[in-house]
Amino acid sequence: MKIGFIGLGNMGFPMATRLLGEKHDVVAFDTSGAALDRIVALGAQPAASPKEVADRAETVLASLPTPAVCLEVATGATGVIEGSSVKRYVDLSTAGSQTAVQIHDLLAGRGIAAFDSPVSGGVGGAEKGALAVMVSGPRNEFDLVRTILEAIGRPFYIGEKPGSAQTMKLANNILAANVLVATAEVVVMGVKAGLDPAVMVDVLNAGSGGTSASRDKFPRAILPRTFDYGFATGLMLKDVRLYLDEARALGVPVEVAETIGRLWEAAARDQGADSDFTAIIKPFENAAGVTVGQADTPSV
Repeated sequence: MKIGFIGLGNMGFPMATRLLGEKHDVVAFDTSGAALDRIVALGAQPAASPKEVADRAETVLASLPTPAVCLEVATGATGVIEGSSVKRYVDLSTAGSQTAVQIHDLLAGRGIAAFDSPVSGGVGGAEKGALAVMVSGPRNEFDLVRTILEAIGRPFYIGEKPGSAQTMKLANNILAANVLVATAEVVVMGVKAGLDPAVMVDVLNAGSGGTSASRDKFPRAILPRTFDYGFATGLMLKDVRLYLDEARALGVPVEVAETIGRLWEAAARDQGADSDFTAIIKPFENAAGVTVGQADTPSV
């Protein structure tokens, strides 16, 4: 079927590529001409704005970096809301439940079914079509949306309440943020004590201390010192802040989340918002006077 796709960054590009691989007719837009040229070279049709995408496709997907951009793309003057053909809009971004509700309410006023549908699994999962895809929105439209989303991963229907998939994603990401900083702190401690970090990671993964960070992020991007996992420190910090906003609004405990937030705030200041989020280990290394890499030893 003809599908619109807006946002061709680290996550959006491989997701759009998966849709092309499933023989969907993709109309694409990105503010980056180079990103748009890449997907056009693979068979997509270019559009000049989100509105034009929504003029040409009944179902539009988007993968965007911030809540403000999500709102503008969906409901701005040249946004999806102004499209003449669009019937359903699926936002794959992590924008928080408040933004999802705003988008839902505004699009509903134009008869457009809105789904908030954030994803988890990183760039590798997007490339393999193995993402966890959380979906909330109208149940009577979900089956059609699901057939599209199955090209990029495994859809989980969270419920009809707008924003509920965002809440689920934020719960997922605060845990991911937590285990990455915790694993970084622990491995730095071991290296300071003289342990081989690669052996540490192997032992953690064979035992009860294994995490998504030790199983994936350390072998892929930290131990080899490439820091190229494909997700920015600033984006993780954005997700942590969104979680804290939502948790505080609900009046639930946030002691652990606040500690995580402070560590990610410090990492963004130290490494820069555009750094890869696996660089979170560097402030720990600097404080301890060690460098974590294959077969490293303490530098003291």
